Amino acid sequence: MTKNIGNFERILRIVVGVALIAGFFLNGGGGYSWLYLLGIIPLATGIIGWCPPYQLLGINTCKTK
Repeated sequence: MTKNIGNFERILRIVVGVALIAGFFLNGGGGYSWLYLLGIIPLATGIIGWCPPYQLLGINTCKTK
């Protein structure tokens, strides 16, 4: 797994992921509140720095080789 996500995008993904997961705990009573758990995906890809769809599409926002 070669990193294919740049630093700015990684930070953005982590922030969005944490915000969505926090939304689950703050708004847990809603009917579709489980959708907030989809924040796990951007959080995980931001932490590891690799995105499978980017790999399939040949996208690379990481400047380092």
